[in-house]
Amino acid sequence: MTTQLRAGGAEVTVDQENGCRISSLRVDGSELLRQGEKYGCFPMVPWCGRIELGQFRNGGERHQMPVNSAPHAIHGFGRDAAWKQARSGPAEAAFVYDLADPWPYPGRVTQTVELTESSLTLAMGIETYADSFPAQAGWHPWFRRHLGYGEDVRIGFEPEWQEERGKDHLPTGRRIDPQPGPWDDCFGMPYGVDVTLTWPGALELRITSRAEWVVVYDEEQEAVCVEPQSGPPNGLNTLPRLVTPVDPLEVATTWTWRRL
Repeated sequence: MTTQLRAGGAEVTVDQENGCRISSLRVDGSELLRQGEKYGCFPMVPWCGRIELGQFRNGGERHQMPVNSAPHAIHGFGRDAAWKQARSGPAEAAFVYDLADPWPYPGRVTQTVELTESSLTLAMGIETYADSFPAQAGWHPWFRRHLGYGEDVRIGFEPEWQEERGKDHLPTGRRIDPQPGPWDDCFGMPYGVDVTLTWPGALELRITSRAEWVVVYDEEQEAVCVEPQSGPPNGLNTLPRLVTPVDPLEVATTWTWRRL
């Protein structure tokens, strides 16, 4: 089952049974997202990127997550789960997913999708009515490198720093000056994520978020990824953000486009 949203010349398809991913974003007939069961744009929850060896601590408790990107655990469980539709209209919808084993803590995740003629806003919240736990949330979009006309996409952004990446693909904890691509790296943008994708002769898309972290991945020929997220990779261990009964985790991103 999928949900279709439309606003003017923009069309979005949400595949709630396949990780509640945005499986299609079309602007005036042009598909912006890489197609395929594992692509589109999926939510990363309850963590983003890799957890070192799949392990994290909450106080004195150590938890082991399934290792699905050896030797680490990657991108959370939300992308593999079937979500439930909570509401739907012509251009907006909401979906929910209840955290369950092997995640050790009960909680509920809500994702909302709002479409206009020139923008898409995604928002995600994690709440609990039981024990507090560390968590992260974000999105992993796969944007097509080439739209079928115009030129290949160009990535424009000005991060404050780059997280030095170790041989294990995890941040070392050292912040360095931003390096030239290609990237599979996390960047700090303490005033909010602000990245512009430009397909010269075709389209410009600006990705913004009040989140302060973004992973950029452009090592594949078919697509590039710009991933706003609430914390850095391995952040459950290095920069934990607790979800509590009175303090849910909330994050949002808006993509705004214009024809060139």
